[in-house]
Amino acid sequence: MILPIIAYGDPVLRKKGIEISEDYPKLKEFIANMWETMYEAAGVGLAAPQVNKAIRLFIIDASPFADDENISEEENAQLAEMKMVFINPKIIAEEGEEWAFNEGCLSIPDVREDVFRKPTITIEYLDENFKSHTKTFEGIGARVIQHEYDHIEGILFTDKLSSLKKRLIKGKLTNISKGKVHADYRMHFPLMKKGR
Repeated sequence: MILPIIAYGDPVLRKKGIEISEDYPKLKEFIANMWETMYEAAGVGLAAPQVNKAIRLFIIDASPFADDENISEEENAQLAEMKMVFINPKIIAEEGEEWAFNEGCLSIPDVREDVFRKPTITIEYLDENFKSHTKTFEGIGARVIQHEYDHIEGILFTDKLSSLKKRLIKGKLTNISKGKVHADYRMHFPLMKKGR
């Protein structure tokens, strides 16, 4: 089932997600719905708060970034295989010199900005079978994880912009929260007038 994606301005996007256990109600169904929602919206990642659940869960499929001529064959191969579920994740290390990459977000349609992040992360997480993992990711894969991880911490990529950039996009963000934006996927807007 395709779920509506929560738009910028909704308080759920600012909540720090809570950890969940294996007996979380209808978890497998929820994860399946998240995959369907993400693919319908042509996203590469989706966090539970973006579909109105303030829990520590996100999914990623970085394969659309594979076959990029600007990155190594090794990284392309890693990205092609990077379809993963992260439950109760904890980033335990972020290393290297920050680099800029143009990011967007399904909850903030039509806004893309360069965001600086560290290139290498190590993360502990549970997969969809609640098996524990500790892995290190680099480059674009690490960035996709960092972006989704921020969501379960109540952080949006726009929070990482300079104050000048924030001022420049303020009007766009206000319009998104009011539903004055076009997205090719189902969305829920917090400030839309009822009955519209």
